[in-house]
Amino acid sequence: MQIERLELPDILLVTPTKHGDQRGFFSETYRADLFAKFDVDAVFVQDNHVHSAQRGVLRGLHFQLPPHAQGKLVRCSKGAILDVAVDIRGGSATFGRHVAVELSADNWRQLWVPPGFAHGYVTLQDDCEVIYKVTDYYAPECDRGIAWDDSSLAIDWRLAAADLILSDKDRKQPRLDAAAPPFSV
Repeated sequence: MQIERLELPDILLVTPTKHGDQRGFFSETYRADLFAKFDVDAVFVQDNHVHSAQRGVLRGLHFQLPPHAQGKLVRCSKGAILDVAVDIRGGSATFGRHVAVELSADNWRQLWVPPGFAHGYVTLQDDCEVIYKVTDYYAPECDRGIAWDDSSLAIDWRLAAADLILSDKDRKQPRLDAAAPPFSV
């Protein structure tokens, strides 16, 4: 398993090794000891599996407030997505900056998104499946988001806005500057 820090150093790109033969493959997709070497001591309590039927489904940018803030380990097991994490920690040197990484069934990469970051993705192909582990349970009272199209974030979602499919909830999320930063460093 290869783990590397991205431009936002708290975000990790994880590439599990696949061991294959004529029967198929085997892959360790998470190892606590390897994550600990990057100062991640996550305890995962819930796995989520999402299917999106069409290219252009955009989900996000989501996060949960403390005391139920979530870290996420995200992978795409079918198709391809553009996965995005935005630093929403007040006082952070990288506040408002983001990383965007393509995750796919072909490249087998994963993204570690710790608490303090908003997360979202867009499907780049039809028939995508995303699986992610989280460090706290879903808590509707703590569920929040920021606008996917906030111009201050300058996220290139790789698709025209007219081609995106969003939930009503995601269409109505506030801009990042509309509220006090929900996290601090």
